[in-house]
Amino acid sequence: MRLVVLGLSLSSSWGNGHATTFRALLKAFAARGHDILFLERDVAWYRDQRDVTDPDYCRLRFYDDIDDLARFTPEIAEADAVIVGSYVPQGVAVSHFVQATAGGVKAFYDIDTPVTLAKLERGDFEYLDPAVIPGYDLYLSFTGGPTLERIERIYAAPAARALYCSVDPALYAPSGAAKRWDLSYLGTYSADRQPTLDRLLLAPARARPDLRFVVAGPQYPDTIDWPANVERIAHLPPAAHADFYSASRFTLNVTRADMIAAGWSPSVRLFEAAACATPIISDLWEGLDMLFAFGREIVPACTTDDVLAALDGADADSIGRAAQARALDHHTAAHRAAELETYLQAVAQARALADVA
Repeated sequence: MRLVVLGLSLSSSWGNGHATTFRALLKAFAARGHDILFLERDVAWYRDQRDVTDPDYCRLRFYDDIDDLARFTPEIAEADAVIVGSYVPQGVAVSHFVQATAGGVKAFYDIDTPVTLAKLERGDFEYLDPAVIPGYDLYLSFTGGPTLERIERIYAAPAARALYCSVDPALYAPSGAAKRWDLSYLGTYSADRQPTLDRLLLAPARARPDLRFVVAGPQYPDTIDWPANVERIAHLPPAAHADFYSASRFTLNVTRADMIAAGWSPSVRLFEAAACATPIISDLWEGLDMLFAFGREIVPACTTDDVLAALDGADADSIGRAAQARALDHHTAAHRAAELETYLQAVAQARALADVA
């Protein structure tokens, strides 16, 4: 299969989770024998922070603007499938171009589904307009559950399918790093996540000055009052993630408000930490217990006391090993690549049958 992907970024993981998602998925998709071209808008923010420039599983090419994208008209027209990702600059224009040009299966991959739907409800069509959704054969969503039916019913998507994030077990595994922190958190600053981070990490740090904590990620404002026992790491490249998780006795998962409201929206950090056998303390949302069993594979927490109790009493090793087993059995990039192949082939076969009829 010849696949063209137009995504926010493959080259830079700085301040976004799209790059690691695409890297894992496309590497596994290529391993199934497919040919992939990834087209990325050349923007200064990512240009100056690139940590992948020549992947061995796909061709990575850059374009300057929507007019420059026309250079790739033959590749888009002749591909068996073309996927446009969320948050692509000038995404609506890109959608129109792809839908007018592509001869194969056309799919939108929403790595930010609850955020996207909230934006659409506000009339904010930054990268997706409701008018282009019916023009996609597939709406691939980071969110499953009832949201899929909503996308089909309200926005007339011909087929909405869950394509969750995943983990590349070749990159995420226990590294043997010595334990440095009792509780860690890895994530870019988000205003709607910060109250939960305050409650589930900063407040426990203040209550337990004898324990060690760390927050890794960019864009945190200078106004945050970090306790003395909370280490800060401004940016942690993906190559350092496995050591980071392995050095954590527990790690924290914090979910954005729109994703909590939608449910069924696992973060890639969940699967990456689990693959490193690091026990996870997580905030609560619908569908989480379908991914990891509460108390056995993950520790749910609503309050500061919940976190403190877990740090003092939970069987970290047992929870970490059970979470790792679940991630490797159900949530690797190989699993997602097989799902993506199935979705694309089903649409292609249905189109072929319709043409014959």
